[in-house]
Amino acid sequence: MPHIIEKTATAPGDASMPPAPVSGWRAAFPPAQWLPGYRGAWLPRDAVAGITLAAYAIPVSLAYALLAGLPPQCGVYGYLAGGLFYALFGSSRQLAIGPTSAISILIAPTMTAALAGGDTARAMDLAALTALVMAGLSMLAWLLRLSSLMNFVSETILLGFKAGAALTIAMTQLPKLFGVKGGGEHFFERVAVLVGQLPGTNAAVLGFGLASLALLLAGEKLLPGRPVALAVVVLSIVVLSVTPLAALGLPVLGELPTGLPGIRAPSLRLHDVDDVLPLAFACLLLAYVEGVSAARTLAERHGNVIDARQELLGLGAANLAVAFVQGYPVAGGLSQSSVNDKAGAKTPLALVFASIAIALCLAYLAPLLRNLPNVVLATIVLVAVKGLFDIPQLRALWNASRYEFGVAMIAFGGVLVLGILKGVMLAAVASLLLLIRRVAQPHIAFLGRIPGTRSLSDSRHSPDNEPLHGALVFRVEAAILYFNAEHVQEVVLAKVRTATQPIQLVVCDLSTSATIDLAGARMLARLQAQLQAAGIAMRIASAHALARHILRGEGLEERFGDLGRRMTSIDVLDEFEGIATGTMGSHPPGPGR
Repeated sequence: MPHIIEKTATAPGDASMPPAPVSGWRAAFPPAQWLPGYRGAWLPRDAVAGITLAAYAIPVSLAYALLAGLPPQCGVYGYLAGGLFYALFGSSRQLAIGPTSAISILIAPTMTAALAGGDTARAMDLAALTALVMAGLSMLAWLLRLSSLMNFVSETILLGFKAGAALTIAMTQLPKLFGVKGGGEHFFERVAVLVGQLPGTNAAVLGFGLASLALLLAGEKLLPGRPVALAVVVLSIVVLSVTPLAALGLPVLGELPTGLPGIRAPSLRLHDVDDVLPLAFACLLLAYVEGVSAARTLAERHGNVIDARQELLGLGAANLAVAFVQGYPVAGGLSQSSVNDKAGAKTPLALVFASIAIALCLAYLAPLLRNLPNVVLATIVLVAVKGLFDIPQLRALWNASRYEFGVAMIAFGGVLVLGILKGVMLAAVASLLLLIRRVAQPHIAFLGRIPGTRSLSDSRHSPDNEPLHGALVFRVEAAILYFNAEHVQEVVLAKVRTATQPIQLVVCDLSTSATIDLAGARMLARLQAQLQAAGIAMRIASAHALARHILRGEGLEERFGDLGRRMTSIDVLDEFEGIATGTMGSHPPGPGR
């Protein structure tokens, strides 16, 4: 979950200055905060970072646009307009905005088959409309302050989703690497089709692709953060232009429109809006979670902060601009943002320089790309998406929690079986169900005494704890509310029934239950009555103020005894043990005995 704080006027990278909250129009327009403190020494760094980002973005965006089933220039337009408008409204200093592999593969089936029917012009219009609807949803979420509600996709789910997306995207590009047509709707069908077409592999395409792949991987390792992809693109164009390889059947990019894109509003036909609405929502969900995660990573690295709500406005502004230049939905990604960061970006001004550099390339260098082999763009995508399959993180998740790993695998399998769009929806639903399950069935810790101390801890995690003779102390690791109250009651009663020694006292430790609702209070009353009928006393300890208020309002202090905030489980146990040894009276502690 992103950390949400007020926007600050702190200079970028100056972690020593305390955040100064701002409000009004300056809060919604971040340049008003960082421009007054801009230093002249930062200008060359931002310029170099912007040019480096443009060199990275052009070949990658061409590849992603083809992945999305759109003309290659649509991807470049995304970087051109999206980055420029994010710089005006985004809160991150280093986040770079543009097409991403995950969003591109989300767009592909809808644009090329489901709605556009193979009509390129209509696909472009629908893609731009998707960006427009996404912008509207993002700005609406910003107005309604829904940034916290956007985080339905947990990091665990996102990890599995990205792994599935990586394999799905790779399977769309491998046919290009082998020089075959490919085909199929989903991952396993694509695998079957590719295997059947392997005998028809074009050796020249495969050789060229493997050479490109080797150069990209070597450059990524030896020259991290450098525009290696651009160098490979230039080299491949030169090789194809001066050698007879073109005659061996290597498909090329072809002509690109020269000059800047025209400004045109996408079609707003009502039925088209209805058709792209689910896609736009999925794009927004994925873009926001991934973008905020990347922005937070970079902010922590530099001692800066981000405003999660402001990111909704920045994302909305970027996609609004993209919609009017025939682009498709854009987002912030860690890969392009890392390029921007490692190149020395100090402020969002780097994105402005990147847009200027891209505009100059579109105006003067577009014709030079006509001989770019498509297989090179495929290898660029393959290298870019391999980072989505994060094996170390999956291994760490397996070691930390088999349950969480299983949840990640649900998202992973959902993407492979159902496809990207349904997979991201499944990921959101799975995250929500996981959250509901955790709250509806919270962990109930049964406490034991830590040897040699007067402290208690969960005996499940500390099996060497000393048992509490004749007493049972339980602690609910969540608020006690109407949808988990019955679960708490059932678990505690089951523990009492299976106890290996007679129980005389049950203590409900509320130290980790910040609040309790009416249903929870009445459940405790029922539990106390059932225990009392079995001759077992019940007490409540460490109740927070809100819980005490509800319990007293129900008149339960008379049944449970003192609910004061200083009454801890250890205090209750000391009283009980004193009674048991005959030093404090002759009956179990408190009312309800």
